[in-house]
Amino acid sequence: MEESRLTLVTTKPCFGLPTACPDCLPVYFYLKFARLPFDLCFHSTFPDSDQIPYVESDSYVAYNNENGGVINRLREDGIVDLDSDYHTIPEWISMKAMVSSWLVDALVYELWIASDKKSVQKIYYSDLAWPIGTILYFKQIHAVKSHLGITNENAERIETEIYRRASLAYGALSTQLGEDSYLYGDRPSSLDALFLGHSLIALQALPETSVLKSKILNFSNLVKYTEKLSAEFIDSSPESAVPAWSKVSSSEGQPSSSTKKPGGFSNWSSKPKTKPKMERSEEEKKFRRRAKYFLGAQLISVLVFLSLLGGSDVGEVEYDGDEGVNYLN
Repeated sequence: MEESRLTLVTTKPCFGLPTACPDCLPVYFYLKFARLPFDLCFHSTFPDSDQIPYVESDSYVAYNNENGGVINRLREDGIVDLDSDYHTIPEWISMKAMVSSWLVDALVYELWIASDKKSVQKIYYSDLAWPIGTILYFKQIHAVKSHLGITNENAERIETEIYRRASLAYGALSTQLGEDSYLYGDRPSSLDALFLGHSLIALQALPETSVLKSKILNFSNLVKYTEKLSAEFIDSSPESAVPAWSKVSSSEGQPSSSTKKPGGFSNWSSKPKTKPKMERSEEEKKFRRRAKYFLGAQLISVLVFLSLLGGSDVGEVEYDGDEGVNYLN
């Protein structure tokens, strides 16, 4: 296993990031923090697949929808564990729980509910035919509202609670970080990977009118932390068109250059260089065989779903309280 090079499969690059998918970017940083050389593959055939991101090497594969996600699988399977010194420390556990719940929910809410569809269209659906992308977009909005328990009657209350929790989480993380290089201890952990992925998408993919973006910009040390680690761990490459399946070698955490934006944080370019055409892998062949059935099957299933949805109302689901999450005072 140690001699085999890993491949990380994500959604395509956009907004100057290797990927702007909130599930994918933390895995990218986790591997970067571990200084593991890996290849980065992008595909957009199944943008709504809960298997993405995934990591593979020869016969090994760790999917996002298995055993708590890719990072947890990599730890459990002995591939790489950045948390060995931290996962029994209550303060670290509490901070990771905040990021994994409160900030994840806040970013999902901003991307799918509070903002227009330009960001998610670019992240997920820009390579799909317009009717399919639009149908999948509205399908995902319904899924997000169901997950967050949003109805017409409680929408305002849920929004207030989401932003309240995000503010508490940013404040706690800012206090914990201080002037240090990492959120806990003297080296990065999965906590840093999760938050760095979150903060970069909030700062670079959300519109200027975003409430969440304005909240994180209130904490200058979190913004500086994001700038510093991003400049160190994101590979820089020229802006270029990216095919549905493309591959770029990701080096062992080499520093990359960055250019300043007027907003005060950096905009990094990390799209892959064009490479000579290579023989398709078995995995790619399988995806391409499935692709011919994708458009028709998705269209039929979504139309059936929407027709059933139109005849029923979603009952109110209370947004869960603070159960299971402790935050820093």
